[in-house]
Amino acid sequence: MPKAALRVQSFAISIDGYGAGLSQDLQNPLGVRGPELMEWFLHTRVWRKMHGHDDGETGVDNGIAEQGFAGIGAWILGRNMFGPVRGPWPDESWKGWWGDEPPYHTPVFVLTHHPRAPLRMAGGTEFRFVTEGIHSALEQASAAADGRDVRLGGGVSTIRQYLRAGLIDELHLAIRPVLLGSGEHLLNGID
Repeated sequence: MPKAALRVQSFAISIDGYGAGLSQDLQNPLGVRGPELMEWFLHTRVWRKMHGHDDGETGVDNGIAEQGFAGIGAWILGRNMFGPVRGPWPDESWKGWWGDEPPYHTPVFVLTHHPRAPLRMAGGTEFRFVTEGIHSALEQASAAADGRDVRLGGGVSTIRQYLRAGLIDELHLAIRPVLLGSGEHLLNGID
């Protein structure tokens, strides 16, 4: 069986290279002005369907969004993509930004320094929390993907770690025509 590819798909950055704004928190998961990075995606049928609607645009942006979900057997996310909590989990009540049915529909491996029991959600998503680092997360996700690819969903720090390690097979960026000027720079420290 061929090795599963590790893909970053449709990861939005500003023209000055920022993938998130400053001050990320529960109210602003992408930080100040961060939502501007995702405007291309928010009108697509893919996005609208994820949120229970039967409308949305079906043009080029929607096609790009669809490609990002095709052939994916597992995901890897950083802790901040899963939730805004830093440090030890205060409890296990936080279940993510997306409600009862996340858009993944596959196993999702969340990188964290703090153990947590797996979390099963509606639609086939199961969050598994990995404390052993990026190589372990990739190994587990590749096994769970069952021959399909693994999508690296972010955030910025997580993508940077995999870039530094030379583990990303495909990197597709959606570059938005906005200048953030500050925040989390995707290529910070990448030689």
